Parts: sequence; C-alpha cells; structure tokens
Amino acid sequence: MAYRLASLEGLIRNLARLPGIGEKTAARLALHIVRMDLEAARSLARSIEEVKQKVGLCSVCFNLTEQDPCRICADPQRSRDVCCVVEGPGDLMAVERAGGFRGTYHVLHGVLAPMDGVGPEDLKVAALLSRIGRGEVREVVLATNPSAEGEATAAYLAREIGGRAKVTRIAYGIPFGGDLKYCDELTLKRALEARRTLD
Repeated sequence: MAYRLASLEGLIRNLARLPGIGEKTAARLALHIVRMDLEAARSLARSIEEVKQKVGLCSVCFNLTEQDPCRICADPQRSRDVCCVVEGPGDLMAVERAGGFRGTYHVLHGVLAPMDGVGPEDLKVAALLSRIGRGEVREVVLATNPSAEGEATAAYLAREIGGRAKVTRIAYGIPFGGDLKYCDELTLKRALEARRTLD
C-alpha cells in the first residue's frame, strides 16, 4: 500500500487548482507550508480568508477594491474624461506602477474569445458603454494586450464606441534597451507603424 497523508494530499489538490500551478509545484508549496511554523501558516490562512471577505469589485470601474468606489475612482486628482480600458486587475496595476497615467480605468475582466464561448455579454462592456453614454468619458485608451484576442477586443470596442468618444490604442513595439536584430517581425512592424515625430 502506498504511503499517503490525506491532509497533505488535500492541500496539494487545492493548490493545484490555482492558475499556473501544476501538481509538482503544488506539492513543493504544500511541503513548504508543512515546514512553516504554526503562526506563519495561520497568518497565510488568515490572509486568504481576509482577502475573500474584504475584496470586491468597484461599482464604477470594476477594479478590485476594499472600498466602493475604489481609491482611483474616488481620487479627485484623477482626470474623469480619460479612461484606460484593461483586460484585468493585474494590467491596471502594471499601468499604475509605470506611472504617468492620471485618468480613470475600466476593467473588462477578460477578452473576447468566441472559441471559448466568451462574448461581450461576459465582459464589463455594457458598463463601459454606459459610462461613455453618460458623457463621463471623452477619450478611451484601449490597453488590451497585443494578442489575437486583445486585438479583436480592441477592434470590437472601437466599433461599439463609434463617435461617442475619442478612441486611442496604446503603442507597442521595441522595448527600451531592446536590440532590433532580435525583435520578431510583428513587433518590428508594429513599432514602425507606431512611429512618431521627434520634436
């Protein structure tokens, strides 16, 4: 009979449900948790429980928040007429870390993926169009990822917004410090298309 610990196997199964965590990584994490002192393990468990109890979605932009509206939407220093549309909360955090953007956001919570059964009704598209329709937003910055789904979502949103607001798309291309000879053709093509005049 194989050596088994039901509680450890249960922890491994639960950890393996997390995105990007396979069976081996789940086992490694579970063994690390077993080696933690009891107070550290309790602190981890409390953090998981606390985030589930306190974190929800902002009723305006659908970002993760512990207050409603979120701190960004409630900030009077933010420009209300410029709205950056992102796929998920992680993308919003990346834009915020970069600094420089002082508008508001709208989190779609995904991208259009017809092959996976994800349509506009599965995303926060209607709420975005409603914000634009109320005249709150004059410019929409489409900051979906440069993937096939992200591009399709950006194109769809641009069509839906029509002339109700100015629609812009984030530029993409050669990263700072990058080397042209190592860039793939699509990245180089996009960089050339997004070129700008130097003042």
